[in-house]
Amino acid sequence: MKIRSFLPILFFATASLLFGQSPHAGTKPTTHSQQPGLRQGFGGQTEKHLKNIRQLTFGGDNAEAYWSPNSKWLTFQSNNAAWGLHCDQIFAMEVGTAAKNPSYKPLPISGGKGRTTCSFFMPDGKHIIFASTMSAADTCPPTPNLRQGGKYLWPVYDSYDLYIADLNGKNVKRLTDTPGYDAEAVLSPKGDKILFTSTRSGDLELWTMDLDGKNLKQITFDLGYDGGAFFSPDGSKIVFRASRPKTDTEINEYRELLSQGLVAPTNMEIYVCNADGSNMRQITNLGKANWAPYFHPSGKKIIFSSNHHSDRGYDFQLFMINEDGTGLEQITAESIFNSFPMFSPDGKKIAFSSNRDNGGTRDTNVFLADWVD
Repeated sequence: MKIRSFLPILFFATASLLFGQSPHAGTKPTTHSQQPGLRQGFGGQTEKHLKNIRQLTFGGDNAEAYWSPNSKWLTFQSNNAAWGLHCDQIFAMEVGTAAKNPSYKPLPISGGKGRTTCSFFMPDGKHIIFASTMSAADTCPPTPNLRQGGKYLWPVYDSYDLYIADLNGKNVKRLTDTPGYDAEAVLSPKGDKILFTSTRSGDLELWTMDLDGKNLKQITFDLGYDGGAFFSPDGSKIVFRASRPKTDTEINEYRELLSQGLVAPTNMEIYVCNADGSNMRQITNLGKANWAPYFHPSGKKIIFSSNHHSDRGYDFQLFMINEDGTGLEQITAESIFNSFPMFSPDGKKIAFSSNRDNGGTRDTNVFLADWVD
């Protein structure tokens, strides 16, 4: 759930869970070729770091688009009803083609069984790791009540396990087979470690393991939802978002929801630690929901999504902050949802999900932009 992946996400941490979205018809393609700094949004803010913004998907909820090692492909999840989907499935798109052809159909990866989330390219660029509930049932798992007591909730399906498939969606291999939630997997820059979130210890913690599933190691231990983690460019550090219930009421509520396979993503902050879990540091102290972090190519800054700036809980914009917690800067300023930012490995582009230019629907689409430091 990086949303997500939050998502997801992954659990699935997309905007559909935050806003109760449903699939809509696709909208017309949009390309913004403005010079950086000329696109203005809420509060007079400009998107000076984003140039040549292009829409890559059209219709439904599309999120957690993550790059291949060669910066030419993106893997993402979608529930686009026009593709016959009833819940989220994993796809891969060739970025150059998708940017030029709005009718381009991405490659299906997950096979259409169960619900999927949180995909990421393996080091060879020919295989993709993702989480799926397919081992429990071919059908989509039931969606729980995602709003209770005025709070939005994310499902943490205990039937999520990690799988690997090739770009043809074939040769599917199950990587985890442990009771509880296993999802939100990413690869280290060297390609030797998988980092993921799991409930195998009784709480939502970060774990690492080898590519074959061996040498499991728990790296976070504090009570709360640790997820949406990524390595720094040199692989020495990890950035993630976490909730940290403190009062007896918060702790009891967290544990009760988790026992039901749910979490409340309303209060999360950004953390950084060494790759082995040591030197844990809280980077943000902004309040509300700060999530979907990713390291800047320099390894010295972190981009993330947040609603801390707004009285409207659903207004999520991208922000950048130094690793020491200073220098907070707003990056996006348009629409009410911008999240899941990821820089391309070559540092030239950024992919993110947004509900900008959706024709008045609630669709969330994947966008591509040239990055301007």
